[in-house]
Amino acid sequence: MSRHTKALVAGMVAAAFWGGLFPVIKVVMEVLPPFVLLTSRLILAPLMLWPFVVRGGGIHWPRRTWLQVAAVGALGFGLTLGIQFVGTHLSTASNGALVTTSTPAFVVLFGAWLLGERLTRRQALALVVATVGVLVIIDPRRARLDTMLLGNVALVLAAMGWALYSVLVRWLTRTLDTLQVSVVSMLGGLPVVLPLALWQWPHIRWEAFSWPVVWGVLYLAVFATAVAMFLWNYAFTHLESGVAALSFFTQPVVGVLVGALWLGEQPTWPVFLGGALVLAGVYLAASAPSPSPPD
Repeated sequence: MSRHTKALVAGMVAAAFWGGLFPVIKVVMEVLPPFVLLTSRLILAPLMLWPFVVRGGGIHWPRRTWLQVAAVGALGFGLTLGIQFVGTHLSTASNGALVTTSTPAFVVLFGAWLLGERLTRRQALALVVATVGVLVIIDPRRARLDTMLLGNVALVLAAMGWALYSVLVRWLTRTLDTLQVSVVSMLGGLPVVLPLALWQWPHIRWEAFSWPVVWGVLYLAVFATAVAMFLWNYAFTHLESGVAALSFFTQPVVGVLVGALWLGEQPTWPVFLGGALVLAGVYLAASAPSPSPPD
C-alpha cells in the first residue's frame, strides 16, 4: 500500500470514528454538558498520546513554534467546535449535516489560497461525485434553510473554521512531527473551552453517572479525539488538502450505518446510492496521480 493510499485510509478511519459518535454522545450528553465533555476530551486525549511523544524524544520547539501550534489548536478545537455547538443548538440536525458537506470545498479553497495547491481534473471530479453522494444521503430538502439564520451562519463558520484548521495542520507538518502537532493543538483548544466548561460545571448530573457514560467518555477521548485527530492530521501531512478532505465524506456514511445498526433506523435507497457515490469519489481520489511532488 502506497503512502498516498495509507494517508487517505487514515483520514477515512478518523472520519469513521466521528461518524459513530451520535449514539455515544446521546448517552454521555444526558450527563455531561457539551463544553464539559469537550474539555474532558481535550485533557484525556493528549494524556493518551503523551507517552508516544516522550518515546519519540519529546518536544523541543522554540517558543514561537509552541505559540503557532497552540493558536491553530485554539482555532480548531476551541473556536470551531464551540461555534459548531452553538450552531447545532440554534439550528437543526439536518442543517448541520447539510452544512458539514461544505467542509471539503472550503478545504480546497484554503489549500489553494494558503498553500498554492491545485487539484487535477480527476481529483476535482472525485470531490464533486462524493459531494453529490452525501447530498443524496442527507436530502437537502429536509433542511430548514429559511429559518434560524444565526444557527445556520454559525454552522457555516464552523465548517470554514475546521477547513482552515486542517489546511494549517498541513502547513505546520511540513516541518513538524504530526504526533507532536496533534498533542499541542489539542492543548491549545483548552484555554478557549475551559471557561465555558466551568460555567456549565454546575449542570453536571452526577447522580446519573454510570459505566456506559464512563465508557462513552473514554471512547470520545481515545478513539474520537486522540486516535482520530492523529489520523486526520496524518492524512493532511501526506496528501494535498483537497484530496485529504475527501475522507471527511466517510463521516455521514458511517453515521447512517451506525443509526441503522445501533438505533434500528432503516436505510433507504438514497442511502445506498449516496454511499456508493461517496466510495466512488474516494476511489477516484485514491487512484488519481498527485498534482505536486510528494512530501
